[in-house]
Amino acid sequence: MSKTKTDGTKVGKQAEPIENNIDKSSRLVDSSGTSRFLADKEIEYDFGGPIGVTAMMLGFPLLMYYMWISAEFYHGALAWPEPDQSWPQFLAHLYQLFLDHGKPSPRAWRIFLTFFFTQMLFYVTLPGIWTKGQPLNHLNRKQLPYYCNALASFYTSIAIAVVLHLTGLFKIYTIVDMFGEIMTCAITLGFTISIALYVYTLTVSGDYHRMTGNHVYDMFMGAPLNPRVGIIDLKMFFEVRLPWYTLFFLTLGLCAKQYEEYGYVSTQAWFMLLAHWLYANACSKGEELIVPTWDMAYEKFGFMLIFWNIAGVPYTYSQCTLFLFYHDPQEYNWSTGYNVLLFTVLLAAYYFFDTGNAQKNAFRKQMGGDVHIRKSFPFLPYQILKNPKYLKCSNGSVLLIDGWYKYARKIHYTADYIQCLTWALACGGASVFPWFFPVFFLITLLHRADRDNAKCKKKYGADWDKYLKECPYQFLPWIY
Repeated sequence: MSKTKTDGTKVGKQAEPIENNIDKSSRLVDSSGTSRFLADKEIEYDFGGPIGVTAMMLGFPLLMYYMWISAEFYHGALAWPEPDQSWPQFLAHLYQLFLDHGKPSPRAWRIFLTFFFTQMLFYVTLPGIWTKGQPLNHLNRKQLPYYCNALASFYTSIAIAVVLHLTGLFKIYTIVDMFGEIMTCAITLGFTISIALYVYTLTVSGDYHRMTGNHVYDMFMGAPLNPRVGIIDLKMFFEVRLPWYTLFFLTLGLCAKQYEEYGYVSTQAWFMLLAHWLYANACSKGEELIVPTWDMAYEKFGFMLIFWNIAGVPYTYSQCTLFLFYHDPQEYNWSTGYNVLLFTVLLAAYYFFDTGNAQKNAFRKQMGGDVHIRKSFPFLPYQILKNPKYLKCSNGSVLLIDGWYKYARKIHYTADYIQCLTWALACGGASVFPWFFPVFFLITLLHRADRDNAKCKKKYGADWDKYLKECPYQFLPWIY
């Protein structure tokens, strides 16, 4: 007897378990003959190793609660003990706020799980297209099929949400009113899925790769590469739909609440809705372009991606939405000139973000044999390169040296960052929390760029040096 792994390949009846103390002399290998465990000299810990990732897994949820409580109950100021309040009293007060407003009710769980499973249902029922991922070494260069219908899922979700709101069956701003409770649902499910998938991978599917032997670190970074439930690729599902749709609907709730309370929607709320729609729509329309990326082919699926996409992104990147929600519009009534400037910068940055990502990922898809061009709205000029120039590497790979990337290797990072910066600028400086995303995102982008450079140098060797000569600037053309 054999059973089917989550990526569709066959494994033996029982996968060998991984132990804390691994016998490195008898390593397990995948179907390509590659060891599933890293040799001692191959282990290079990211994020501070086991201690660092433990701190992140414990500290980030606490930070999320602190930011939410400060935004809602301290008017956007840093939550801090009152002059007559001791630290134990202050911490007890924060905990009571969590119990009163953050402990999920059955209704919060119904709302959250309905959204989660509805998106899974849409994944398998709504119309879409099929495409193939990169050849995977651990599957003997097999290309996995991916079903892409996020665009249909996004607009079907919007239509249903609008109907439910207008009929009074479910007011969309409820998800902002119950922000703390629903965030707790997301945090809980993020931990649950991360642990369950890790245990399942080690004890049932056997689809684990590049393991260090440290359970905490391996659970954080992930064990499986391409876990699936039927046609649902879990990595794609978590990265595209859950974070950005949640963020969009939170901001849609903000606009609905302002209209109901004030009779109008503030310019800043419209701005934030546009910004979050652009991002969610870009992820949806370009879903098939995500398939051949490094994330899908190489990044393992663990706590880092699971928790971050189901909880971290939507409930921390939404601090701008919360600021606008909890403050009267007169507190951020900026001048017409300032507002016009923000809209202009946002749309310009989006253009380079969208076309830059499209150029790079369409090139990868074309090199993988898929030349189909999907013209989803908005299909922008210079989105697809004709006969792009590229550097052919000795290992058989190719590196794009054309389009926007001949001016800066990470120009899409720069455009992405400028977008997020405008979100905070729309809120002003009355609170530090809208600025969490730009600060955190800058650190993340710089870390990822360094991580990518190190991996590419190792992968391409001398060809990487040639690439750097062709594309010498990283973020800003002729500057940096």
